[in-house]
Amino acid sequence: MTSFQKDFMPNPTVFFVSDGTGITAETFGNAILAQFEIQPRHVRLPFVDTVDKAHQAVRQINHTADLEGRRPIVFTTLVNEDVLGVIRNGCKALLLDMFGTFVNPLEAELGITSNHRIGRFSDVSKSQAYHDRIEAINFSLSHDDGQLSRDLDKADVILVGVSRSGKTPTSLYLAMQYGIKAANYPLIPEDFERQQFPSAAQPYRKKVFGLSILPERLSEVRNERRPNSRYASLENCRYEVSQAEAMMRREGIRWLSTTTKSIEEIATTILQEVKPERLTY
Repeated sequence: MTSFQKDFMPNPTVFFVSDGTGITAETFGNAILAQFEIQPRHVRLPFVDTVDKAHQAVRQINHTADLEGRRPIVFTTLVNEDVLGVIRNGCKALLLDMFGTFVNPLEAELGITSNHRIGRFSDVSKSQAYHDRIEAINFSLSHDDGQLSRDLDKADVILVGVSRSGKTPTSLYLAMQYGIKAANYPLIPEDFERQQFPSAAQPYRKKVFGLSILPERLSEVRNERRPNSRYASLENCRYEVSQAEAMMRREGIRWLSTTTKSIEEIATTILQEVKPERLTY
């Protein structure tokens, strides 16, 4: 195949086939696909837990192969050998079996058999970690954007920053992924005029972490919400960001710019810096 042909090959379709939700297969698959400069079409096929459903999946995958004139890529976390056999033997695709690739060699190395549970959310009713996540999500939602000041002593992390700097999505990501109770407070023009850090967060300074953002990017984000407003003007964004960063430096608050960072990178940095006493995995 020439480099010219490679350059003009269409992006592949990627299937994530699982007898559970498919989230594990998709998360792992996306981490691998991120290493390549492609934009594949994603198709999740969850709850493929019978031979009949496996045949249906094979027909869909093979139909895609025929339409696109190339093999799709299939990431699978199927446990049942009969179901997996249908996929393995029937698909006109590149099959990447995560259990076969990783779990089976580990079983041989460790000398024990894995529980081969279907998806990471099985038996959630018995999982304290799951209930901790739900509690953390509720806490983060009720303490979003400074809505609630009480119970901040129960927060693991308190995020501060100007409006639209990424506090809310980061708070929810920390809650959903790690069971972290994250509150967040906006730094507003009144704070800058008074030259005072939000009083509600003052007693919990060790838990506070700041988020900033380039004014140009902030202006773009705010214009999507309130076009042509003073709130979104570049001049105002420059003022707020400058004042917020100056306040965080003055108060000794650890902070980072979210401009070029993914939410995963932001959350990881926060966890390394703040080191909450309670982490749920």
